[in-house]
Amino acid sequence: MFVENFKSTFFEINDNNFEQKALDLFYFQAKNNIVYADFLEKIKINPQNINFLENIPFLPIEFFKDFKVISEENSNKNFDGKFKNNFNKIVFESSGTTGQTVSKHYVKDTDFYKKVSKNIFENIYENLEKWHILALLPSYLERGNSSLVFMIEDFIQKSGSKYAGFYLNNVAELSEKIQSLRHKNEKILLIGVTFALLDFAENHPQDLSDVVIMETGGMKGRRKELIRQDAHEILRNAFNVKQIHSEYGMTELLSQAYSQENGIFTLPPSMKFLLRDTTDPFSGSFTRQSGALNIIDLANISSCAFLETKDLAKKISHNTYEILGRLDNADIRGCNLMVI
Repeated sequence: MFVENFKSTFFEINDNNFEQKALDLFYFQAKNNIVYADFLEKIKINPQNINFLENIPFLPIEFFKDFKVISEENSNKNFDGKFKNNFNKIVFESSGTTGQTVSKHYVKDTDFYKKVSKNIFENIYENLEKWHILALLPSYLERGNSSLVFMIEDFIQKSGSKYAGFYLNNVAELSEKIQSLRHKNEKILLIGVTFALLDFAENHPQDLSDVVIMETGGMKGRRKELIRQDAHEILRNAFNVKQIHSEYGMTELLSQAYSQENGIFTLPPSMKFLLRDTTDPFSGSFTRQSGALNIIDLANISSCAFLETKDLAKKISHNTYEILGRLDNADIRGCNLMVI
């Protein structure tokens, strides 16, 4: 019953109760996630000795490539990776170059994922019903098992807009749709993978000063890698907008962070960042000002909520961060950032 009880109070998480909720989830996953439990055993950590968030060991995100990272109540060493209960479930896969092993996130409750992502978005951008969402996500649509596409598809359905939709390569039609909606003074969100937005900017520059343009990162090998600031400058100039918004998410997370200006991401109540020394995976701290990124995502109830990523970040305030790039020799990911 732990999972259902945790979900029942999930949307009440705040700064005051986050630590206790996170510790409760840690003890549950240390016992009921075979992969995480084995990891803790290998590094000689007794979960009962962990009393503070900064002492929690974070699972390297690469484990999602090689193992089924699943937390199942009353699990045991013979667990075969199959969910015992008949919940909605889906397997999200990360993007990757040809021959590259991709991460897989086994999501037990898709309805919960929808509720979490909707709640995070609406806390920043108002109700979905107010938006016409136009998605320029060609590389993700080609894959068909993207968590981003799943989320945006749900957003489009909940918006109720007959004009919203996905665009693969039909950018001329996209341009006409945007201008038609602008003439009706409608609220428009254009969300796209970075390379596709840059292509759109080159081929269809236009005044989109009243449109929210949101990039999700990633060149996917289609264009030369750019730092976020340079990509945003190109988009601002092409579309006559003051700011480019950004979404930070990844296959292994069920929560998202959004940036409304200057590449500064605001964390939702369900997520915390700890920064660590790039040479010490166990040095994660809330007080460090820059470093490699560890993430606590309390929405990852049925996988692992404590992830060691290969992203680099800078702390701006207690819940805002700038994503700086990737560690050297780390895989280039498709959905969350560009390379520095």
